[in-house]
Amino acid sequence: MSRSYEDLEAEAASVSVAGWDFSWLDGRATEQRPSWGYQRRMGERMARASAALDIQTGGGEVLAGVSTLPRLIVATESWPPNVAKATRLLHPRGVVVVADADEPPLPFADDAFDLVVSRHPVTTWWREIARVLQPGGTYFSQQVGPASVFELVEYFLGPLPEEIHRRRHPDDARAEAEAAGLQVVDLRLERLRTEFRDIGAVIYFLRKVIWMVPGFTVEQYRPQLRALHERILRDGPFLAHTTRFLIEARKPVSSA
Repeated sequence: MSRSYEDLEAEAASVSVAGWDFSWLDGRATEQRPSWGYQRRMGERMARASAALDIQTGGGEVLAGVSTLPRLIVATESWPPNVAKATRLLHPRGVVVVADADEPPLPFADDAFDLVVSRHPVTTWWREIARVLQPGGTYFSQQVGPASVFELVEYFLGPLPEEIHRRRHPDDARAEAEAAGLQVVDLRLERLRTEFRDIGAVIYFLRKVIWMVPGFTVEQYRPQLRALHERILRDGPFLAHTTRFLIEARKPVSSA
């Protein structure tokens, strides 16, 4: 027997959305993973690094899953609940967690790190990354690509202009990295199948990923949520497509 809209809404509206762990969605939503395996490849680079920085670490979950960390490692995060969660999770691994506003400048000296990583940064401050990287150092990042999950976004907001669909394009990331003096050595984009199997999954996702539907509240969008609940019951899971791109860039050893 299908659960009522009221039951699903109450559950999803009350659960904590702190951190960057999406395990609450297990069995309720699925997202195809990129083929490159970001955490594994990031871990390989961490094992070779001597000083590393993880920007916008969230709750620290991805970094905590790396088996070998460098001698010196720092993580930054801006959202206070995530700062607290990352501190609890990462301090036992020897990671210093720094509360940072995610705006320039980064609170570190020039040439401080030989590896800088970031998974799903909201904004990439390329000149700051280039500044804190040592010559020969690497920036390695998985990022949200253009028009990610826009089927769901446009269900609530209506059709968005083409220039918004074009935002976060990997070609723009390449141009910005190169303008900051970095050499892009790897860049790839994938479009991945995502399914929401009940309305609770939709509510939880929009509460957690707050920039998808800015200012989202259940109260404001309850008519659309109820209609989508009925649609899922009638037609099956709501299908959307996530976009992700991987970018790796290096700071030249010499500008000469």
